[in-house]
Amino acid sequence: MSKLVIVGTVAFDAVETPYGKTDKILGGSASYIGLSASQFNVNSAIVSVVGGDFPQNHLNLFLDKGIDISSVEIIKDGKTFFWSGRYHNDMNSRDTLVTELNVLENFQPIVPESYKDAKILVLGNLHPAVQSSVLDQMSDSSTLVILDTMNFWMDNALDELLEVIKRVDVITINDEEARQLTGQHSLVQAAKKIHEMGPEYVVIKKGEHGALLFNNGNMFSAPALPLESVFDPTGAGDTFAGGFAGFLSQSEAINFESMKKAVIYGSTLASFCVEKFGTERLESLKSEEICRRLIAFKELTQFEIETIL
Repeated sequence: MSKLVIVGTVAFDAVETPYGKTDKILGGSASYIGLSASQFNVNSAIVSVVGGDFPQNHLNLFLDKGIDISSVEIIKDGKTFFWSGRYHNDMNSRDTLVTELNVLENFQPIVPESYKDAKILVLGNLHPAVQSSVLDQMSDSSTLVILDTMNFWMDNALDELLEVIKRVDVITINDEEARQLTGQHSLVQAAKKIHEMGPEYVVIKKGEHGALLFNNGNMFSAPALPLESVFDPTGAGDTFAGGFAGFLSQSEAINFESMKKAVIYGSTLASFCVEKFGTERLESLKSEEICRRLIAFKELTQFEIETIL
């Protein structure tokens, strides 16, 4: 069975959307990535840190999903990373209300020995220096490295971020971040510039407008599945990354064709995430539901046409 190591945050979120609000609930990039990837037949491990206030039932959830949490450090006298945000009516923009780094401030991830040769490494959204320290610990040069980042690090740690980008195979980034990173408005031009920075594959996420995949002149566009309602977009990008990585962990070959399918799987998993607050929908998600939605995706994009010109 393939091995997948996920380095990111395990956190508390408090979310307010036009559909309601929550108190502290399970959040964090590693949580979403891990729960999404758990739908695949893969040995996965989360490398993260939490405080003594983190409830055992959340840890049990990871264990029940077959996720190795032996490298989730618990600092008994510390507090877990906390983020709170309010989404606007369009559900595409939000205001951050509270960010408390707490135990994350001094987090030094340690990759388990048994996962240093993992087939896939997903670097969730963390300081680039922390992401770089993880790359230094990996022992197999064939490990596929998938990087997620955000505009905060472009504003505050750009040089370190560029050094990390040089070392990864795949970068997942949203359209706004791609434009900021490259200074290009055209996403095609932005992808070209990111390729020149290092990654072989560039995935640009466009929220409700789908995702784009670029590789050496090849391009693939995947739509987002139209949904009747979106309750909470938090974690959708990380859920995408989990589905993307989970599918690739099952692929014999890593190439443009397998990446295209991985984008579809990632988009499918993300479409479930937004249907309820936090990780709630992912916690109860069944494989047959995923299969039905994959078929809906196929029907959405498949057509026959005759050229009459």
